Amino acid sequence: MKTIHVGLVADPASPTEIARRISNLESPGGEDRDTWNIEVVAEPFTIGSEDVDTAVARLGDHARQHEWDLVVGLTELPIRDNEGRYLLIETDLQRRTAVLSLPALGGIRMHARARHAVRALVSGMTDPTSQDQYRVRLPRVTGRWRLLLGMVLANRPWLLVPGLKSALVAALATGAVATINSTVWLLAGSLSWWRLAVATIASIALVVTWLVIDGELWDRPDHNSAQARERSRLYNTSTLVTLTIGVLICYLALYVVNLVWALFVLDPDVMGGYLHATLGYSDLFVLAWFVASAATVGGGLGTGLESDEAIRAAAYSKREEERRNRLARERT
Repeated sequence: MKTIHVGLVADPASPTEIARRISNLESPGGEDRDTWNIEVVAEPFTIGSEDVDTAVARLGDHARQHEWDLVVGLTELPIRDNEGRYLLIETDLQRRTAVLSLPALGGIRMHARARHAVRALVSGMTDPTSQDQYRVRLPRVTGRWRLLLGMVLANRPWLLVPGLKSALVAALATGAVATINSTVWLLAGSLSWWRLAVATIASIALVVTWLVIDGELWDRPDHNSAQARERSRLYNTSTLVTLTIGVLICYLALYVVNLVWALFVLDPDVMGGYLHATLGYSDLFVLAWFVASAATVGGGLGTGLESDEAIRAAAYSKREEERRNRLARERT
């Protein structure tokens, strides 16, 4: 029985959190099993513009610097091989170095899956009968969707709500005023359900577009290669989906608040008499729907982007820019 020193090098934020939660791994086997001494280092070791071999080489430098027996890198970036296939794992057993792409796990039960994958990697690298190198590729068809789901969940879109607090407050104020406006009642009553649905989609799309433009979240390829264009498409798709989910959560919250406000302050009979129309409480649900769409546009477009980092954390391109800057400072 001996002690094996294992290094977990993780990208900052979520990967570091996962690495720290699985740092108590124990080696499989009986009483004569080796002891794993795991050390976690929070540091970006790769950027999307580099190939996976560069990331493996950088991890090897960390292993020599810290005198680890083996090292596993946890990255939130998608990694690809020379053939353009997305990878879950890239391993160099000769150098006892491995890279695990967390988004490729799919985003569901991340901690449990990451724990299982890291245990398997460390066990494989300590096995003298293992091959010199192996990699785990994602399926060509379903792998991309699995990777995209993992990237979106890694962005944690529900955390966008605090980052949109100023826009949400402005939208609530707009909605409170619009709810008691007779013209808004007339407009809401004149719209069919499909027009209200289009208004909902359009309002969310406008706010998402504004956030992308104002926050400069759109990623552009570094060079005109197929791999760079593919990476930018993946980054931009994950950003758009993340922002859409975050804005949709705000929209639903806005609808509920407007509906409660309307039920509290409005009497359909009184408003119906004023408008010379027959109105009931069911019309309040339509009113709240229309007001939520109008207030989302007014609040979202009328408010500048928050300084909260939750907005920029929705974009892989921004986090990669931070990695590049940090790596450049370290090299200097």
